[in-house]
Amino acid sequence: MNKVELRKHAARLYREALVWDDHSGFDPHGGADLNNLDIWRKAGVHYLSVNVGYDVFDWQATISTLARFRAWLQTHSKRYALVRTTADIKRARKDGRLAIAFDLEGMNALNSDLNMVRLYYDLGVRQMLFAYNLNNLAGGGCHDGNAGLTAFGRDVVREMNRVGMLVDCSHSAYRTTMEAMEVSEAPVIFSHSCAKALRNHGRNIVDEQIKACASTGGVVGVTGVSLFLGENDTRSETFVNHIAHMADLVGAEHVGIALDYAFDADKVDDLLDGNQAYWPPHEDYGRWPTAYVPPRQLLEITEAMVKRGFRDREILGVLGGNFMRVASRVWK
Repeated sequence: MNKVELRKHAARLYREALVWDDHSGFDPHGGADLNNLDIWRKAGVHYLSVNVGYDVFDWQATISTLARFRAWLQTHSKRYALVRTTADIKRARKDGRLAIAFDLEGMNALNSDLNMVRLYYDLGVRQMLFAYNLNNLAGGGCHDGNAGLTAFGRDVVREMNRVGMLVDCSHSAYRTTMEAMEVSEAPVIFSHSCAKALRNHGRNIVDEQIKACASTGGVVGVTGVSLFLGENDTRSETFVNHIAHMADLVGAEHVGIALDYAFDADKVDDLLDGNQAYWPPHEDYGRWPTAYVPPRQLLEITEAMVKRGFRDREILGVLGGNFMRVASRVWK
């Protein structure tokens, strides 16, 4: 296949795919301009999980953000659809609208109350991780020793399984993730994590975690943050290196995409400077201005997967089919 044929083939696959980005990275509490969601829609993305809170801020701010985001989406329904089910995603795609649901990065948002899981689910949250880099009431963070899942964390996993919310292990300590994958009766995801075998960073995950995730039937979403892909590296080839590593380990059917793209990167870097406990300098946070793989790069990533020799069905799965499969099984 020559270069022109490769590009045409990749473009056809990208048009055919249901494109799923499992996590956005902009700061939800800084008055983010949601008109920027059009970045994803114009890039051909069909579903985006939007972050509405994380452990850096208190749970009241998360509720306020949810109220603001839900109201905005409901008044911009010509371009965006706040979805409850995977069937809603398919309808939104047919209508040319970007499907949106929410995610939480850390269980401090629960305020120690198990009943909050159902409330967040009803408000549109479809996945939640345990701890954002530092230990909390549910489990361990990836930059804070290697704490395990707490008794409360175990109860939360069971409640998430019951209501249909995806158990997410990104940002969390190794022990917490492995114990969570033992407890969960539903597939578990790492929504946005890169392979530690390729980039030795505390936020990345080891092969054993990738294999355990696949054994639950879950998916690992490769993330587009420059610091986690390599040393300030956002090249498509590097991104596909992480996809290929995971696919070689567990099969391409357990790999997806979650860019963690932040259109307000300058505000993110201000947060890093002001919260070094969450983003420790010894892990290279702040060494370079944070860069991200943007949604418009997904077509080039598709081309890189074609060039690498991925089969068409594998590419369609990585672009979104794999996360769609898991969500179809878990969401209720």
